[in-house]
Amino acid sequence: MTPPSAPRIVGSEPLPTAVAGAWPQGGEPETWLLSVSRYTASMDPGAPGTILDAGERERAGKFLRAEDRERYTAAHLGLRELLGAYLGMSPADVPFTREACPGCGGPHGRPAVSGTPLHFNMSHAGDLVLFAFAGSPVGVDVEKLQPASVVDQVAESLHPKERAELDALAPADRPAAFARCWTRKEAYLKGLGTGLSRDPAVNYVGTGLSAVPVGPWAMTDIPVDGAISGGSGYAAAMALLTSLPHV
Repeated sequence: MTPPSAPRIVGSEPLPTAVAGAWPQGGEPETWLLSVSRYTASMDPGAPGTILDAGERERAGKFLRAEDRERYTAAHLGLRELLGAYLGMSPADVPFTREACPGCGGPHGRPAVSGTPLHFNMSHAGDLVLFAFAGSPVGVDVEKLQPASVVDQVAESLHPKERAELDALAPADRPAAFARCWTRKEAYLKGLGTGLSRDPAVNYVGTGLSAVPVGPWAMTDIPVDGAISGGSGYAAAMALLTSLPHV
């Protein structure tokens, strides 16, 4: 199974319009994009209390900033709505679990839904939440473009070849190139289930316009920038396992 060169965004809020049972069990992955501000403005005020579970409500309540709380709430409500639509169940009844971490074996690996082979992942940044659903392990990441000062600092954590590529660019071109690289890298690490506990310098995914696969993981950039109103200044990527698990 090979992802398309530019995965299309099949939907955005209001959610959901997914058809029960019609999720991709062997075909192309599906991605959805949500605007936090628009979703929150149209959301039923009672939805968090009736759809999110106790753990999610507790986590949301711990955010000190209203914008962080709204982003978390919108992301988890949207995920439950989409999973509920794909699986033909109430959003509140979606049985989340965690797979074993591939690094230590602890219960904090990829998020999953008990009793189904549907794989999913989500990421949020600024006003955007990106979701992906597939028939094999998948990871996504969306990030706001960062100023050159931040890029120069964080670039030290990249693969040596990626650092060299950034150094060869004009300063004005580095933020976009770094964003391409970082979203691919984090999507891959999320797909693995390790997150940033695995050194991001280990694997090379490239900073150029063409993503570089990592073993059986295909990397593709997702064109979210400008995809919805207010969604400018972002980069996003998806990592999809296309064959045997990477070792």
